[in-house]
Amino acid sequence: MSAPDPAALFAQKTDAELLYLAQHAHQYPPVVGQAAVRELQRRGLIPDELPAGPLPRPAEVPAPELSAGTLAWRALRGVSWPRPGYRVTPLLLWLNVLVYLAMVATGVHAWQPAGADLVRWGSNFSPLTPTQPWRLLTSCFVHGGAAHLLLNMASLVFLGLLAEGFVGGRRLVVGYLLSGVGGSLLSWYWHSQGLNSVGASGAIFGWYGLLLATLVRRPATFTRTGRYTMLLFVFYLLASSLAGGLQAHTTDNAAHVGGLLTGSLLGLLAPPSASSRPNME
Repeated sequence: MSAPDPAALFAQKTDAELLYLAQHAHQYPPVVGQAAVRELQRRGLIPDELPAGPLPRPAEVPAPELSAGTLAWRALRGVSWPRPGYRVTPLLLWLNVLVYLAMVATGVHAWQPAGADLVRWGSNFSPLTPTQPWRLLTSCFVHGGAAHLLLNMASLVFLGLLAEGFVGGRRLVVGYLLSGVGGSLLSWYWHSQGLNSVGASGAIFGWYGLLLATLVRRPATFTRTGRYTMLLFVFYLLASSLAGGLQAHTTDNAAHVGGLLTGSLLGLLAPPSASSRPNME
């Protein structure tokens, strides 16, 4: 049997294959690079004046260096702008931020709002909540200053990035609203001497409970290693948050516990989501 004609073999190759062989001729016998160049010249893709040797590789264009401000802006836009699988968290983030901005725009102190201002904006205030039950929910969108808002929104975004694609956006927003109300109820009941409570932390603790309960009910969604990693991670964050609340006299841990219990109950009672991601093990 006669040996195949090299020219015929290279004539069957695509332009991309020939270009790769010509540019990486040093990795092959010399005849390979020469034949690839000749075939490219025959097709009119490179000038005939080029020698039948390796083609120069295209110069790599260095990626432009981004400033710290640009990187920070991209990160902020990434966590605050909706995208597929991450829509509810930015919505709740903006609702909380807009309520805070509206408060400041009407003259409320940006760092230390007065108690009367918080009551006017819908805080969970013991004397009024029994006759104005909507305060159980509105208090979950009111914050006692910029630092309080920033701390809660950082937790909200982190948990949203972690849980929204797994739990589902609709379940997450329901969990936020009901856990917020559950936390406010327990807070109102627990503080028999009266309270004036605000903040999204009860609803955020509800997300902890919802995520943990969902992991317990749908363990096959993760690999065994991934499931243990997620559980340990969430337990660590939850314990850290509760411990921090015990050390701060102004933290309403009753709202945290009420939100956590409400979210856990929702996660245990809700039917499995049809959009659950399959186990990739």
